[in-house]
Amino acid sequence: MALHGLSEPVHHTLLDAALQAAIERIGFVQVDSINTVARAHHMILHARHRSYRPAQLTRLLEDERSLFENWTHDAAIIPTRYYPYWQSRFRSAAIRLRKAWRKWRQPGFEAALDAVRERISVSGPLMARDLVGDGPSQGAGWWNWHPGKTALEYLWRTGELAVTRRDGFQKVYDLASRVIPHEYRDRVLDDKAVRDWACRSALARLGFASPREIAGFWDSLGAAEAAAWCEANLGNGVQRVRVEGADGTVSREVFALESGLARVEPPPPILRVLSPFDPMIRDRVRAARLFGFDYRIEVFVPAVQRQYGYYVFPLLEGDRFVGRIDMKHSRHDANALRVAGLWPEAGVRFGKMRLRALDAALDRTRRLCGADAVIFANGYLRAGASG
Repeated sequence: MALHGLSEPVHHTLLDAALQAAIERIGFVQVDSINTVARAHHMILHARHRSYRPAQLTRLLEDERSLFENWTHDAAIIPTRYYPYWQSRFRSAAIRLRKAWRKWRQPGFEAALDAVRERISVSGPLMARDLVGDGPSQGAGWWNWHPGKTALEYLWRTGELAVTRRDGFQKVYDLASRVIPHEYRDRVLDDKAVRDWACRSALARLGFASPREIAGFWDSLGAAEAAAWCEANLGNGVQRVRVEGADGTVSREVFALESGLARVEPPPPILRVLSPFDPMIRDRVRAARLFGFDYRIEVFVPAVQRQYGYYVFPLLEGDRFVGRIDMKHSRHDANALRVAGLWPEAGVRFGKMRLRALDAALDRTRRLCGADAVIFANGYLRAGASG
């Protein structure tokens, strides 16, 4: 947990430089379009530093340019000094996305690439909605992008464009040469250097991991490549370890950096609300194996089949997952953070002290999202908190 930034003091004032260091420590912060309470990236950072404010992240992204947006396993905010390691993935994405998007997207995006490049080069930054009239559109949704939107996303995912800022939550695209500092954009690394960095930096942030977990951290190589790298580097700072999971089973094909096996500080015994995309639980299989916390997000599960709710947040207390909570910021209905349900984990009871800790955590979440009050659904405590 310390490697995920959860053992740091939560009360100190967070300066911009410390925020930059925190993001570099955990590697990246995932961006998600669903906004039931607050954006995922804001919740991830706020869970680690109570004084975090979204304006700080905006400064680092849009003014300092010390962070940039692109892709890991999903859209993410990444330290700009890692940009050289993205050059090879831009090249592979160019081939892979052309092939895939010819089938998945509306036809015509390839024909729009030159026009989009030219328009941004001459007229400056633009959003996808600026191109709606440039081609046929058959409805809204990520699955039905118009050709201009697809061209923008393709040029962004392949490194020609970069996100220069957000308007609301809409990406504003510009030429990468006008967004990414040249010292990072012009640095070229060979495949071996990229592979070594991807594996070593993933292990440094995971502490110990299987080849699948190493490969999945940045999502820039395959598990077989990660396994080969681990084997080739045994005795060169890498060692094989055995890890006992929450159910007592022992995993043997696990690797760690020798320098990363020193004792780390435990997290403070506070209760926090985590984003569903927090680094602690992004790898659902790993979280289940190590912590016995079986979590999935049920956004795409039909309502009648959901076990918990549409967008349920994990509750972490110290180094233990103690429950999950269903809540939403009702911005146009009393501007309240409305809590619909609470489910303790097996063997966990929400007594008076834990409920007070939960109230404090919810009040911090309320302040982050700008709600005026926390409102509980009728019977939610009786139904959900007895354990």
